[in-house]
Amino acid sequence: MPHITLEYSANLEEGVDIQALCEHLRAEAATIEAFPMPGLRVRALKAEHYSIADGDPKHAFIDICVRLRAGRPMEVKRDATQRLFDAAKAFLAPVLAKRSLALSLEMRDIDPDLSPKTGTIRDHLGND
Repeated sequence: MPHITLEYSANLEEGVDIQALCEHLRAEAATIEAFPMPGLRVRALKAEHYSIADGDPKHAFIDICVRLRAGRPMEVKRDATQRLFDAAKAFLAPVLAKRSLALSLEMRDIDPDLSPKTGTIRDHLGND
């Protein structure tokens, strides 16, 4: 963990390199000690249908959801939230400076009793 999901309005496709933003957030998350690297997942989902504020199609949004297994202290989560949000803001600074864009981030705990996991990524790290 964590799983980082970006939901974004389709009108950003031409002006924002979404794949690069995903990589930027993954790289920042990898520097956070409380986030084990093998568990990092960053994905982006394009919203084809949306309506924002007054309905003007110039408006855009990126909503970032960070889900992680419960148990980390609040100060660790607060720091991680701020670091990821700051990383997103820095990456998007040129876009924020020239167009209407709402950027948000929310961190949520996942109850480990209600979220079974399995996988083999750790078995394949560095085995190229």
